[in-house]
Amino acid sequence: MTAYLIRRIGQAVVVVLGVMVLTFIMIHLVPGSAARATLGTRATAERIAMFNAANGLNQPLAEQFVTYVRQAVEGDFGTSYSLQQPVSTLIAQRLPRDALLLGLSTLLALAVALPMGIFQAVRRGRAADHAFTVVSFVLYSMPDFFFALVLVAVFSVQLHLLPSQAPQADSVAGILADPAGLVLPVTTLTLVSVAGFSRYMRTSAITTLAQDYVMVARAKGLPGRLVLRRHVLRNSLLPVITILGLSAPSIVAGAVIAESVFNYPGMGLLFYQAATSKDYPIMLGATLVVGVATVLGSLFADVAYSFLDPRIRHVDA
Repeated sequence: MTAYLIRRIGQAVVVVLGVMVLTFIMIHLVPGSAARATLGTRATAERIAMFNAANGLNQPLAEQFVTYVRQAVEGDFGTSYSLQQPVSTLIAQRLPRDALLLGLSTLLALAVALPMGIFQAVRRGRAADHAFTVVSFVLYSMPDFFFALVLVAVFSVQLHLLPSQAPQADSVAGILADPAGLVLPVTTLTLVSVAGFSRYMRTSAITTLAQDYVMVARAKGLPGRLVLRRHVLRNSLLPVITILGLSAPSIVAGAVIAESVFNYPGMGLLFYQAATSKDYPIMLGATLVVGVATVLGSLFADVAYSFLDPRIRHVDA
């Protein structure tokens, strides 16, 4: 197990380096300049030259990349062009808020999707299965921003039940003090995730229900609920754990949209504002954080695999 973890960590480092290279190249391939986006269209050539020199943008791209990697290793992502604050400070301030939003939505999504998938598997081909399948496909195919706008139009504009804007507090405690403002953004991310998780859980549970050990457990007279909880649920979780570990980019992408629609003060909104103003330090820092989170999620999924299925642990040890 130790050798496996060392090998996976080494692979993770390579992946993170690849993310840094691709992100750096793609950001600098975007048309337009950071100086023009920050200073405005009327900025003189002298001001643009001073801006580029002050932020190292007049150096060759290879040298800029080396500087970026060196600073990132030290935990320094540079200074935001538009906000004039250290990017590491901005990310540190907003990460706990994102952890709250994404944590709540992911836990709620799993709490709904897991039993929903098993329920569909047990009633495969029946009316309830078809009904949930239709709902899942509708949620899965609906764009995140459109779904968020529909919720705002219904619950904020028409019914006046919930605020259209998320809590604007600077701390997690302050955000939790306004739970009504969290309902719509959390609901948006939860329902979008439920659609994907439930489909994988349904497929996995159908396969598990056909296994010999499940049939033997039923033949022994074990109650149906006990069979589902002890045998079907645990063995059906493996594909879902894989998807959960690899879903960090899509969850964060959904958070970018949800935070933009509901004006939630998290990293998603910060990244959106940086992308519109070509704030390279924020874009690079935020993308690196998401890349590291994705790699850690994949590593967590692999470790969880070994605990759920001892055979995998034996093979990789």
